[in-house]
Amino acid sequence: MTKIRSVSQLTILQSTVLFIMRVVVGWHFLYEGLVKLTSVGWTSAPFLAESKWILSGLFHWMAGNPTVLSIVDFMNIWGLILIGLGLFFGAFTRIASIAGLFLLLLYYIANPPLVGLTNGMATEGNYLVIDKNFVEMIALLMLAIFPATMFSFDRLITSIKNKKIVPGKPQTANLEKTTVASDPPALPRRELLKSLITLPIFGGFIFAYMKKQGWESYEEKHLLAKDETVDTLTSATIKTFQFSSLKDLKGKPSFGQIGDLKISRIFLGGNLIGGWAHSRDLIYVSKLIKNYHTDQKVFDTFHIAEQCGINTILTNPQLSRVINKYWRQEKGKIQFISDCGYKNDAIEGVKVSIDGGAHACYVQGGIADELVRTGQFDIIAKAVDLTRENGLPAGIGAHELETVTGCVEKGIKPDFWVKTLHHCNYWSANKVNQNDNIWCVNPEETIAYMNNLEEPWIAFKTLAAGAIHPDEGFSFAFKNGADFICVGMYDFQIVDDVNIALGAFANNQQRQRPWCA
Repeated sequence: MTKIRSVSQLTILQSTVLFIMRVVVGWHFLYEGLVKLTSVGWTSAPFLAESKWILSGLFHWMAGNPTVLSIVDFMNIWGLILIGLGLFFGAFTRIASIAGLFLLLLYYIANPPLVGLTNGMATEGNYLVIDKNFVEMIALLMLAIFPATMFSFDRLITSIKNKKIVPGKPQTANLEKTTVASDPPALPRRELLKSLITLPIFGGFIFAYMKKQGWESYEEKHLLAKDETVDTLTSATIKTFQFSSLKDLKGKPSFGQIGDLKISRIFLGGNLIGGWAHSRDLIYVSKLIKNYHTDQKVFDTFHIAEQCGINTILTNPQLSRVINKYWRQEKGKIQFISDCGYKNDAIEGVKVSIDGGAHACYVQGGIADELVRTGQFDIIAKAVDLTRENGLPAGIGAHELETVTGCVEKGIKPDFWVKTLHHCNYWSANKVNQNDNIWCVNPEETIAYMNNLEEPWIAFKTLAAGAIHPDEGFSFAFKNGADFICVGMYDFQIVDDVNIALGAFANNQQRQRPWCA
């Protein structure tokens, strides 16, 4: 039976390689921990929420429980720091190695690079079964098996404990088990110096860390500081860009009913994801957000939304591909309300939407507006009936109030309305030349008319495509009769928007129009 080599059987080269590996891995652990410690709003929640392997249920529960998440984050940060220090200085090296191996194993189990499992977290390379966590686990396994005691506090402590170093006297004890065979008997002073050799390396680590932090602090202070500006030749103003993490979530939105469908009071709109930016004359923006919203970024956005209590997205059937992929591949549960905007054909749009897995359908606002203007109410009625025949809630959308009034007058009664609602007190609002800058030209009349309807009302364009701050837009919508608000949100906006919606919903319970959902 092959015996594991003792330290006395290791050559100086082998011991040196183990020492370098120990310090390098310790450096990495320590830096990861310090970065997380000093990063405002850092949380492991997105990483845990991405899990989809054997313990995904446990990881999702951790991410969704604020108390548990705070404990997990604390243990994660300080585990990395303490393991890093232990490896760096060779203090309790075997314990630090085993603890680090266990921590990396949890990372690996949470998001392994296995076939069929997509890791939503950004990486610096491509992995298949083996990733950097796996490689570092092997390194820690080696450090746990082989005694990497060269230049370590473990070696000094062991020597003192065994009384093999007598202060002020030459070294005479047998050091066979604690020194490398080729080493000469160590004098006390030399042994102490050897154990402290990592201090200069640690000083280099601190210098590099502080220098990096210094660069970032300089940039933040002089380029990104709040209430400060940097004027260039184009008069650009750069300000602090901060967004909230799941730690900052104040609660989850309540739900309402449309038919048998349970819907969060605030939910995702699909325009940003689909590239319909309504960016006025900024012609590059739609292409920009299409490039931003890769499939994985959409998945990340859905995951965050679900963690925040949002359970629905309202969008075009063209996005049913990525939604179905999210359901199938990511095991997501987000619901899909389709606007049936397919080739300007309301009937065909309903069919495509149902085939795409929609949970509810409505005649898209622009299509319904045109059908009403041309008197084709029969097509709207047929689309509503077709949706109901397939067991789904059926709705009617509108940008123009005349679309709603016309359908009511014709006796078309949907299960819900999807009507634009926002005030017009923003500088680009132009009721005369409506160049993609206004969607509810008569909010007062809209509010007054919708107050008399008993069907649930989903308000959209509540922020006028980004022209109105959520603090104003959400409160305006809930106060004036909306039962739900559909809001286009980037992933980094979701927590803030949910928090604002919670306050707006709570502060507008006493309103003229009864809650209809």
